[in-house]
Amino acid sequence: MEKKKKVKKVNVRTFDKRTDFIFNVLIALFSLSCIIPFVFVIIISLTDENYLLEHGYSFFPKLMSLHAYHYVFEGAMAQRIMRSFGVSIFVTVVGTIINTTMTSTYAYAISRPYFPYRRFFTIYALITMLFSSGMVANYLVVTNLLQLKDSIWALILPMALGPFGIMIMRTFFKKTVPDSIIESARIDGASEFKVFVKIVLPLAVPGIATISLFSALSYWNDWFQALLYIQNDALFPMQFLLMKIQNNLQALAENVGMSAQVSEGLASLPKESVRMAIVVIATLPIAVTYPFFQKHFVGGLTIGGVKE
Repeated sequence: MEKKKKVKKVNVRTFDKRTDFIFNVLIALFSLSCIIPFVFVIIISLTDENYLLEHGYSFFPKLMSLHAYHYVFEGAMAQRIMRSFGVSIFVTVVGTIINTTMTSTYAYAISRPYFPYRRFFTIYALITMLFSSGMVANYLVVTNLLQLKDSIWALILPMALGPFGIMIMRTFFKKTVPDSIIESARIDGASEFKVFVKIVLPLAVPGIATISLFSALSYWNDWFQALLYIQNDALFPMQFLLMKIQNNLQALAENVGMSAQVSEGLASLPKESVRMAIVVIATLPIAVTYPFFQKHFVGGLTIGGVKE
């Protein structure tokens, strides 16, 4: 009889307490480096403009003011911003739903081994990731072929499907949805659509949350589509409108040859604090939304990291 070899115990822990402490400190410093700039922007937006001109930026200003937010939200400016805010919310919500639906169905189809054209559609998605048709071709398709110029759909449809999300969901479906579960449902008489809705989607919540967050960030921060396709003021998204406000402030500040009364009025405009207030207005909504996605977002990114 052969002697059984003794199996040595493997110590799973790879770092001692001192190393763990060092890594925790480094991660804490990295987190602070991400949080402090945004906090600094909020402080500057609440600082009096004259104090900024005299003393510069400071974490602890002695003179606070809401003049920048009053300037942004008062009168006709407030109406335009609230209208643009509504456009951004509509574009983000509808665009995220369309993007998530199309990405999930496309990725699920090419993730199944019994789909005969999965290789063709996978290569097709990869080609669009590596090569772009260019700005002129996209503009001609959206304006001449689809007739979407000055339409709310011009802000949604050009970003309705992306190869990066398809590849993420394809890997997610292959890792988390076993073929045996789908075969069992098909034996029980479930259609392909019912299998996808009743079985696949509940198992894919972390992955869907991940691509939904990516899509929502893209739609919320996008202003380039509006620059290309939108001329109607009522359809300006918030990012594009705030960029125009900031550029107008800079143009007014650099303009010369005006009357003394106009020059005095321009001098009282809170230029620096308004810029920071614009950044806060554009960033805060998506920053408040992120914690609701965080749990599923982390799960979606780490799926498949452990080999079983």
